[in-house]
Amino acid sequence: MTIEGIDPGVAPSGTGCAECLAAGGWWFHLRRCAQCGHIGCCDTSPGQHATAHWRESGHPLMTSFEPGEDWYWDFRDDQTYEGPVLADPQSHPSDQPTPGPAGGVPDDWADHLHR
Repeated sequence: MTIEGIDPGVAPSGTGCAECLAAGGWWFHLRRCAQCGHIGCCDTSPGQHATAHWRESGHPLMTSFEPGEDWYWDFRDDQTYEGPVLADPQSHPSDQPTPGPAGGVPDDWADHLHR
């Protein structure tokens, strides 16, 4: 079954938020674009790059890139859904800290979260 906006064969773009890594930033939780594999940070993170990716690309579906989470989010209707298993890996490495990346998170990180 084909679902518009989901490409199960596309691997994730990396193990952390692409924009945060490029800019020396950090994230709270990670999200994966179900269409192109882009890894961005969640809306609680300072950069909110997963939502920015949707706005720039128009790719409507993302999934969690956190260990043990398998939900999808549809930006078009702000709803969660179930969906197919995407290409491995399913999450960032289990030894990667949350928030991350290791060594890149300020001591007062909790004061910078969007709530």
